[in-house]
Amino acid sequence: MRKFVTVYSVLALLFCLQIVFGTDVMAAVTESTGGLSAADGLTELWNFTGFANLHGSYSNLIMIAVGLFFIFLAVKYDYEPLLLIPIGTGILLGNIPFSEGYKIGIYEQGSVLNYLYFGVEQGIYPPLIFLGIGAMTDFSSLISNPKLMILGAAAQIGIFATFLGASAIGFTPQEAGAIGIIGGADGPTAIFLSSKLAPHLMGAIAIAAYSYMALVPVIQPPIMRLIIPKKERAIKMKPPRAVSKTEKIMFPLIALLLTTFISPSALPLLGMLFFGNLLKESGVTERLADTARNSLINIVTILLGVTVGASTQANVFLTTDSLKIFGLGALSFVVATAGGLLFARFLNVFVNKDNKINPLIGAAGVSAVPDSARVVQMEGLKTDPNNHLLMHAMAPNVSGVIGSAVAAGIMLSFLMK
Repeated sequence: MRKFVTVYSVLALLFCLQIVFGTDVMAAVTESTGGLSAADGLTELWNFTGFANLHGSYSNLIMIAVGLFFIFLAVKYDYEPLLLIPIGTGILLGNIPFSEGYKIGIYEQGSVLNYLYFGVEQGIYPPLIFLGIGAMTDFSSLISNPKLMILGAAAQIGIFATFLGASAIGFTPQEAGAIGIIGGADGPTAIFLSSKLAPHLMGAIAIAAYSYMALVPVIQPPIMRLIIPKKERAIKMKPPRAVSKTEKIMFPLIALLLTTFISPSALPLLGMLFFGNLLKESGVTERLADTARNSLINIVTILLGVTVGASTQANVFLTTDSLKIFGLGALSFVVATAGGLLFARFLNVFVNKDNKINPLIGAAGVSAVPDSARVVQMEGLKTDPNNHLLMHAMAPNVSGVIGSAVAAGIMLSFLMK
């Protein structure tokens, strides 16, 4: 390798010296590099470039186009830019053709990207993301109206429907379980579960989960309008009651114990989620809460996005299984959204006239926080400019986060070898 670097660094200078000193200089340099001539050096340089390493296959270029498309969606349409720009850039990094053996690729032991990818493979980044989410989440709307938690649970039907669908088309139970979590529309949970059950599918699962999270404003509105009549979309809900500080402090403690006793396998996710929320609500650890919801989550989001994107090397990612996963992911997201909406309508049958639920908030049961709640708000305002649903939608939205983590823990308990 050293002799090649020598040639690359002095190649331009050799031609100038050749003019001044004649052929003796070239001969001396050739001898000093072990017989490697300038032409050989240029050949080696060419062989090292990405152009030469395409090897007649354009799969890398396809993935590069996908990465550029993700960045375009983020910049042009503001679709989850904090996720799509790191992921899109990671896809570019992971699909520049290179010669193996130089510790460049994300799957090469000892490479920088491989070290960063360790946090994905071992499920380190998702709990840290959950810590930040907990520190920035206000559970007041859920505490004030606990029955809305049922909507978050109802939306998790997408997880189990996708699990059955993946099993039906030939995936193993472990692979189907990892794929199914896409239905929860929760990227960190999908990465956490796939790192345990199906690491070889992690890239496709993560990209599918984050893609559909980013496309919430595109996918959900047509389903809302199809399932919920305009009259029901116009229902106005009572303002949430005021929640005391004591209730806010007690909630993460009670929820932590309850959910982790039900699903101990989800402890890394749920434990960090409620720990982050306790930092926020206790009122005495503001510095820690601020770090968790700002600096820490930003750093981890960058590392997670870039490494997940880089894991989509064309030779690993472009397979029929990946296409199946994307198809199942789309189906699961539709089923999850429809499940939340339909159950909200069903719940209204048992609620008196003065406490009717606007069924639109059922769509927020998918745990794409806070985008699905914002979509509910926008759809409510389109029906009635004075109908504000954001605070109500946050209840099923945050319960969807909890529900998807519990579902992941249950699957992990049954399917972990």
